Amino acid sequence: MQIHDATFLASNTRLDACPPPTLPEYAFIGRSNVGKSSLINMLTGQKALAKTSSTPGKTQLINHFLINKNWYLVDLPGYGYAKVSKVARAQWGKMINFYLRNRENLTCLFVLLDSRLPPQAVDLEFMEMLGTQGIPFAMVFTKADKQSATRTKQLIEAYLEKMSTSWDELPRHFVTSAESKEGREELLTFIAKINQQLPAAPENS
Repeated sequence: MQIHDATFLASNTRLDACPPPTLPEYAFIGRSNVGKSSLINMLTGQKALAKTSSTPGKTQLINHFLINKNWYLVDLPGYGYAKVSKVARAQWGKMINFYLRNRENLTCLFVLLDSRLPPQAVDLEFMEMLGTQGIPFAMVFTKADKQSATRTKQLIEAYLEKMSTSWDELPRHFVTSAESKEGREELLTFIAKINQQLPAAPENS
């Protein structure tokens, strides 16, 4: 898939104010500072589509982008550590959970994980919740360029081994780097194939 058009549509805190659920929707979420905005910019080929910041927790809204005029990309607030109040984190949690459980056109949620770190409890618990709720998701390991390929492979294999103790079937996973663009083609091909399989799916270029 080639992305030739990526347009910001809206930022919302309420599901009923989001764009009409008429197109396939792919959302991105992860712990604060996992490199979500950089990954979205890399995927879309735009330097500033999603706002990046050195301060964790900057994304506080449900941000919709229209891609190629035939699917939505959604930038969700991060979870875990952020320099915000407990009240704000609780509000984000409610907003995200309501979105995940009720957004009828949510086709796949990409859960971003820092490839440099061992399994984090907050990530494992979040993915366990997704599995329990039947929310389709894939794992996206970020920042693969920040260490050797051997080290990245070792850590990801350990991560998957940890998950295999509680999952009968592991979710699909991708290895990415916003700097080297590793994983870009694989992620976009994955999205394109899903879109093609959907009823009355728009053509992908």
